[in-house]
Amino acid sequence: MKIKEIKGNTFCIDTGMTYIPFYKINEEEIIMLDSGWAQGERKGIDEILEKNNFKVVGILCSHAHVDHVGNNAKLKKKYNCIIAMPAYEALICSSTLNLKLYYNNQTLSDVAQHFGHMVCETDIMIMDNQDSIVMLGIEFKILHTPGHSPAHICITTPDDVVYLADSLISYEVMRGAKMPYAYILSEDLSSKLKLYDLKCSKYIVAHKGIYDDITKLITDNIVFYKERADRIYRLIDADMTLDDIFRVVINNFRIDIKDRYKYALIKRMLNSYVEYLNEIGLIVIKIDNGFLKYSKAELD
Repeated sequence: MKIKEIKGNTFCIDTGMTYIPFYKINEEEIIMLDSGWAQGERKGIDEILEKNNFKVVGILCSHAHVDHVGNNAKLKKKYNCIIAMPAYEALICSSTLNLKLYYNNQTLSDVAQHFGHMVCETDIMIMDNQDSIVMLGIEFKILHTPGHSPAHICITTPDDVVYLADSLISYEVMRGAKMPYAYILSEDLSSKLKLYDLKCSKYIVAHKGIYDDITKLITDNIVFYKERADRIYRLIDADMTLDDIFRVVINNFRIDIKDRYKYALIKRMLNSYVEYLNEIGLIVIKIDNGFLKYSKAELD
């Protein structure tokens, strides 16, 4: 891992997998924008913080996904830092029972075992009507970009550097992504359109890029997600259950599923695309002999 200087007091930790921005209040105290993934990044993050004699005094979270809040509880215990997060995301992380609402296709015991470390106490909840937050005397601008998660936000530092988190994916990720994730794809696409109005000096994408201009990246992201939806649409033939669609999609996309946890993840990802196709009127849903079935809509 290494630290990349972005602009002014805004830096980021390059974990190799993600960019985790932070804002230096002074030579010792920092506010992290997200805390990273516990399983693959915790040790390296600990080492780089200690090597630079940094004290984490705050964590400002973009959304409650395992690779963005995985070290919240651990860092809060170690540094007694304050945590700020969008209100709904904070509620998700408040207990394993609430996490089960999000990971609803897994058992409570599985959620506790694999995602229990996400549970943390949030000190400041960011409401939907807030466009800024003052944290330890530092003001950050907030842009609400729901879709990738229920209450995802983008965060702009005082240096005019915006952390886009997962509202966009980089070209590197697009080259390898088979089915990029969105909790509600229609909302995610709407939020991507909001990003055209951002006029900042630098843009940080969590997975994984730093840009001076994101106009083309926004357009290419929208095209990429819609192309994936269209590819799934073309695989739907006659009346199919969701399991039928799942089976043909993983074969066509050549997705290798070796355990039930990846199965659950891919199923959640697919659901969003199928819901989107239904919302825009390309597929219809009906009950057939007690089963929910999907088919292509008759278009004029």
